[in-house]
Amino acid sequence: MAVISLRGERREGLGKGGARKARAAGHIPGIVYGHGDTPLPVQITARDFEVALRKHEGGNVIVNLAVSGSEVTALIRAVQYDPINHDILHLDFQHISLTETVEVDVTVHLVGTAVGVKDGGGILETIMRNIKVRCLPTAIPPHLDLDVSALNIGESLHVRDLKVTDVTILSDPDATVATVVAPSVEEAPVVAEPTAEPTAAEPEVITKGKKDEEGEAEGKDKEPKAKEKK
Repeated sequence: MAVISLRGERREGLGKGGARKARAAGHIPGIVYGHGDTPLPVQITARDFEVALRKHEGGNVIVNLAVSGSEVTALIRAVQYDPINHDILHLDFQHISLTETVEVDVTVHLVGTAVGVKDGGGILETIMRNIKVRCLPTAIPPHLDLDVSALNIGESLHVRDLKVTDVTILSDPDATVATVVAPSVEEAPVVAEPTAEPTAAEPEVITKGKKDEEGEAEGKDKEPKAKEKK
């Protein structure tokens, strides 16, 4: 891996206020730490940073950082982006030695078209996208290739299937990296059979009491009147 030359300067303004001033002036605020050194606040011209990294491949960047007349070799450990406009907000530089190993995450690239996808209509799923490795800084690979061409439906590739040189893989060797699953089958919707609408119950007409009352009333009216004595 090539080491990129980058120039910066010591950042005087600290805290959120100092970082905002640096960004307003066209700089990216950052911090250099590690190797037993006192953390050093720095700022890098945004334009210079973009130009320096334009041709870099991979996620791990090693820079030869010149700050205030001194130079340090550093690994860019973190890049913080603005979630709205994606501008770089902050950089973390870890001071390293090119003769000492480091631990980094490396992206996995799946290569080829799985036979289970091509001939069986399966779906290739990526389970792990990054693998942790240990190696010398100059031996950090830009990515790790994994050939999935022979994968059939129901088959998987694991960390142990990665072919690497000059690096030690630290991730679990039995962890699944990629697998081919059968295509999902959509079940036909179940249509419920129509059911007869319930017949409305006929209201019960209670008339007995009324008839009895009417009958009693009629009976009283029809009682013969007593004959008057002459």
